[in-house]
Amino acid sequence: MTETKHSLPRQGQKNSGPLLIATLLLIAAIPLPAAAAGFRITNQSLGAVGLSGARTASTPGPDAGYYNPANMSFTADQWQVETSLTILDLPTITYQDHRTALLNASSQSERFFMPLVHAVSPAHGPLRFGFSLTYPFGLSKKWQQPLPRASAQQFSLLVVEANPSVAFAPLPWLSLGGGIRLVHGRGEVDSEVLNPPFDQLTPLTSLSRSSDGTDTRPGYNLAMTIKPHESLAVAATYRSEINLDLDGTSTLRAQAGSIPLAAYSGPGTVGITLPAVLSLAFAYTFDRLTVELGWDRTFWSSFNTLDFTYEQDFLGTVFDGFDRPVPKNWHDSDAYRCGLSYVWNPRWTSTLGLTYDRTPVPTATLGFDLPDADALVYSAGIRYRYAAGLEFGLSYMYHYTKSRSVTNDGAAGLPGIDGTFTNGGAHALTLGLLTTF
Repeated sequence: MTETKHSLPRQGQKNSGPLLIATLLLIAAIPLPAAAAGFRITNQSLGAVGLSGARTASTPGPDAGYYNPANMSFTADQWQVETSLTILDLPTITYQDHRTALLNASSQSERFFMPLVHAVSPAHGPLRFGFSLTYPFGLSKKWQQPLPRASAQQFSLLVVEANPSVAFAPLPWLSLGGGIRLVHGRGEVDSEVLNPPFDQLTPLTSLSRSSDGTDTRPGYNLAMTIKPHESLAVAATYRSEINLDLDGTSTLRAQAGSIPLAAYSGPGTVGITLPAVLSLAFAYTFDRLTVELGWDRTFWSSFNTLDFTYEQDFLGTVFDGFDRPVPKNWHDSDAYRCGLSYVWNPRWTSTLGLTYDRTPVPTATLGFDLPDADALVYSAGIRYRYAAGLEFGLSYMYHYTKSRSVTNDGAAGLPGIDGTFTNGGAHALTLGLLTTF
């Protein structure tokens, strides 16, 4: 959003901004089907949450260092810092089996707190520097019923990224940017196959796995922005693929009643691919209104299998199913974004956003770890300038996945799915503080 210069309203002057913003927020609260595709978490700042991720071509704040480092060249020449907290709420997902009601299930609802930091430096000649701390990927699902418990009693992934960045403006209308991505991942998987209902385990009554691991890897991001006119920006960004090998410990158990028949406790590793992302967008400012239209392609086709490895080979043993790669074969997916920012007056700014996000998960390999579907993302936000160098903001985003019916054969000895997933989705609320000096 381009800064619009106006004097602050005098004491006692009427201000219709809050009433208009309240009306917009009331409209924005109307629920629409929405969800994020895959396990990428697109919205990593106050502005991005309020714009449904349409934050590539127009990033006038400190989050430019993350969403488009090239845009740091076009921000105000001063220190800019954003500290925010996103509260992410994951409601229950309901599964209704088409074969028997005994296999119906519902996931546990969960809540997460993600502190976010963005900073941009003043200009140093043609250079600007930035830093961001974000959570670009994540996943968490917990199920207790027998069918989903067999693969995802608990399935979680947390990814934290530190991203120093730099911008270089060789021409007044052109800026190039990039940065180093330092990504740390932590994963945990618990699963348990029970007899009953899976009587093929006989004489076993349970077969379980518990694995955890961590890894830290580097990557990079690149950006370019062209401003042929003061009101128009055209931008492209690219974030590299990163392959994590989550090394840790695994515990495997096979039991008949309370009697342990086989066990393993030792090193275990699982590979997770964080896909590359290409974003193209343009933004145009009409006086007080800035409109951004954008397209993302997330290259999920690099996520082919989920493969656990151990210190020894378990193929052909009672733990055979835990040692076989689980095919994923995800597809590259597209997201189409639209964001609106409006400066009502020098104190109040509001945002609205809408995104259509295609799922990368094919029916053949969809599982209880991520029962994903095509989605819309609908959001709104407000910012209040308390003083010349201090702003407060609040953004809200609503997700609700579409119902999806799935029939597949399962993999690695795990039972297949024949049913319908409903409900789920997510709510995100971000509270932010922006300072300049």
